[in-house]
Formats: sequence, structure tokens, C-alpha cells
Amino acid sequence: MSGVGSRRVLLVVTGLSPQVVTETICALAVGHAGQPPWIPTEVHLITTTRGADNARLQLLHPVSGWFHRLRQDYGLPPIQFDESSIHLIERPDGTALDDIRDDDDNRLAADTITEWVRRLTQDPDSAVHASIAGGRKTMGFFLGYAMSLYGRAQDRLSHVLVSSPYESSPEFFYPTPQSQVIRRPGSANEVLDAAQARIWLGDIPFVRLRTALPRDMRERAHIAFAESVRAVQASVAPSLVLDRRQRLVLAGGVAIRLEPADLAFLAWALQRHLEGRPLQRHRRLNQAEARADAQEYLAQYARLGDDPADTDTRTHARLAKDRGLLMGFFDERRSRIKRAFTAALGEGRAQPYLLQRTGPRGGSEYRFSLDPSAITLR
Repeated sequence: MSGVGSRRVLLVVTGLSPQVVTETICALAVGHAGQPPWIPTEVHLITTTRGADNARLQLLHPVSGWFHRLRQDYGLPPIQFDESSIHLIERPDGTALDDIRDDDDNRLAADTITEWVRRLTQDPDSAVHASIAGGRKTMGFFLGYAMSLYGRAQDRLSHVLVSSPYESSPEFFYPTPQSQVIRRPGSANEVLDAAQARIWLGDIPFVRLRTALPRDMRERAHIAFAESVRAVQASVAPSLVLDRRQRLVLAGGVAIRLEPADLAFLAWALQRHLEGRPLQRHRRLNQAEARADAQEYLAQYARLGDDPADTDTRTHARLAKDRGLLMGFFDERRSRIKRAFTAALGEGRAQPYLLQRTGPRGGSEYRFSLDPSAITLR
């Protein structure tokens, strides 16, 4: 029966030591520290060409592969893991990396890892368990960060730990249920029994920021790691720049263009926010507060034009007819600004930039949740 977790995915990054795959599967499937078994239905491995060669020969070889031996030793059900499950870190021209040596290689690794995390967490029926134990340290960091960016409530992050001296033995792949003699690391004559090894799975709590990402970034393929980080940063630490000369708003670095009447309303509302004066909706004609608000708004509107003395506009005519800035004009501007910000940023990410109503109906005030220090009016 399908449902959340019916597809259980183990995602691992590795370098030249693929043992982390079998060690993690063993810890998950056999159980650890009183935890119930969690048997993956599929395994995905992200690595370089050298790491892929080691994984194929040491894990997936049809005769001596340790992945097949693990399943047989512990009677595990079928787990989808073959050469198609090994994903290489590639350059833009399609050539694969044999190692990670410089900043460009690190960027490619980050983008590849992020894309696979995004892809695997897109399926609502999947539960992803990611292990950061293998590969270079930067690979583990990128995997943990990608899980923070895209991970959901059902997803987990861990690091497998192996007792000494087994953790440094190239011949150790998991604690065997029967005695298995392997060489002691650094010694030509001493041996160890793999059955005596102990493994632990250290669960790593992580902050889930998925809802801070715009929906299109969660669904669109090949989003760069740096682009995802910038999007979340803009969401958790929003900033807004209103440039009157350019007639442009930058919300978290995203450019949004508004019609002059809407831009002037936003400038007026932000200026009031900086002064600690919330906005109100006025219902009655010729009310003193409505007339005062209209004059403040028109002063902002004039600053957008080439000729501040030019008052022959539909906006001026409408406010003059209403003898003030009334709720119809207020609601229209607020609604149009909301649509523009939501279209550019997504509903969740747009919220800090939108006027929010506070207080009871009838005496309601409107204000921003943005910290004034995050607002720049040019």
C-alpha cells in the first residue's frame, strides 16, 4: 500500500571507501540502540569516477560484492541498488570528476548533491535517509545543507560510527553475523573478527527550511546550490529596497516592477512604517485623516514623475473626487502589490513584504512585519 515512507531511500556520498554504504544499511536494517529496523527499498550513491569504480567492484561485484553478501547474511529483502544507482559528479560538458580538488569541483559537487536531494524529496511517498559519513568533508557538508534546504518531516540525516580499530580497516564492511577474519589495520600478521565489531548510527537533527523556498525552486530541476541558499537567506532575513529613480523594488534581491500608483503607495506605506505610524482604511468622504493621507500619498506619487508639478493624472483626479484616500483606493493598491510580490516570490516568501492587518475590525491598523533596519528607500 502506498503512502508516506512506502519508498524508503538511502542517499549516501562516498569517496574511495564505499564501506559506509553497507555499514549504514546494516545499522538501519538490523536496528541500533533499540531503534526499530528501517530497511531501504533503494540506495543512491553520489561519488566521483574513482569512487564509482570502488563501489562497483567492492559492493556490487556479482561474486564478491559486499552489498550482496550483507543481504544474504541478514536475510534482507530486495533493495534496488545497481550501477544505475551510482550518480557521478559531472562538469557542464558531461565529463565526470575523478576527484574533488578545487572550488569549481566543490561547486559541481554541491549542485549535484542538491539536485539529487531535491529530486528524491519531491516524491510525497518517499522518506529519505541521508548519510554524511562518506566522501570528502565538503561532500558531507553539502549533503547536510541540501537536506536542510529540501528535507521534510519524514526525512533523516545520520553519520555511521564504527568501533576501533575496525573503522580504519579497508577489509571491514559491516559486523558479520558469523565469524569473519580480516587483517588488523597497519599490521601484516594480526587479524580481527568482523563479527566483534560494533556500529552506531548517530542521528543528526537539522533545521528544515523547505517551506522558505519558492515552490518553483522545489519543483524545477537543476537548481544550483548557491541559488537555493540565496533564496532561503532572502526568506529568513528579508530585505527591501525601493528605488524611486529606477521605479523598482528589490525584495530579497528579487526585482519587482510596480505601476507608479502602486509604487507610490508602497513608498508611502514604508515611510509610515519607518516613522512608526501604521496605516488605516478610511470609509467616510472628506474625513480629515483621509485628506491628510491623500496628501502624503500624492507627495510620494509626485516624486516618481519627471515634473512634480504635473497633477493632471487619473490618480489625482480620483483622490480629489473622493476628497481623501478612502478604503476603495487603499484596498486596490494593497491587492495589486500583493499580487505582484506573490507572483515574484511565492506566497510564503512574500509575506514579510505585505501589509498585515492588526487589531479588531473597524479599528484595524495595517503595518509591515519587516524590521525597519531591513528597509531602504532611495
